[in-house]
Amino acid sequence: MNRRLLLLPVVCAATLMLVAGPHVAVPQAQARATGTISGHVRLTGPAPANSAIRMGADPLCSRANAGKRPAQEVVLRSADGGLANAFVDLQGTFPQTPVPTSQVTIDQHGCMFVPRVIGIRAGQTLKITNSDPTAHNLHSVSAKGNEFNVSQPKTGMTSTFTVKSAELLRIKCDMHSWMVSYVGVSPHPYFAVSGSDGTFQIANVPPGHHTIQVWHERYGRLTAAVDVKAGATATADFSYTGKEQPSTAGIRDLQVPGEGWAVTLLAKR
Repeated sequence: MNRRLLLLPVVCAATLMLVAGPHVAVPQAQARATGTISGHVRLTGPAPANSAIRMGADPLCSRANAGKRPAQEVVLRSADGGLANAFVDLQGTFPQTPVPTSQVTIDQHGCMFVPRVIGIRAGQTLKITNSDPTAHNLHSVSAKGNEFNVSQPKTGMTSTFTVKSAELLRIKCDMHSWMVSYVGVSPHPYFAVSGSDGTFQIANVPPGHHTIQVWHERYGRLTAAVDVKAGATATADFSYTGKEQPSTAGIRDLQVPGEGWAVTLLAKR
């Protein structure tokens, strides 16, 4: 008998066992382990008084703030020196990650932009709502193609924008010169804004040696080096003395109503 015919049932049976046998999952490549950066932004010097806002030009704004003393919330310092509203992000190039489909929101409320400072991914959608009983405007000051200039004349109106390029974007209301908001547009997800106590946290950071930067609208930019290890938390603290020059803040044509003066700052490019 032909030996090939004798071997055929054995080969077929072995093949059947491989096909019909229990499924063995092929291990998938595990996601790279990451670390976390936690830090504290502080103002070691005295905090200057924030400028009072005179809203008399718009009676509806005055009415919305009845009994209050609205002020430009430029420097918000906690009892232990924590500095709020500082935008913190990593510098450099990182592997691409999906852009969030969720919207980042800003509210025109009480004739102010809320929040004053916020972060967003390049390519993500920014949604701005007018919650006031008066007309507002949305006018971006951009050096990277994120320009828009639209009106929101009615309560409840919303506008959405896809911010395309990384930069520090300033948004103002041409109808109320005291209204301003800053949007840190980042090409990656490794950013944060310091809270009321000055603390911040950036999660899921790739391990390695990184440069981290903080920006504050009055005190400008500071940088530091930080080493991130997988599964660990690295610390990056920043301290402003209060003597930093406003020209490093990277904003332009900031009008400060109620003080009789204006300061023009050239944006960093």
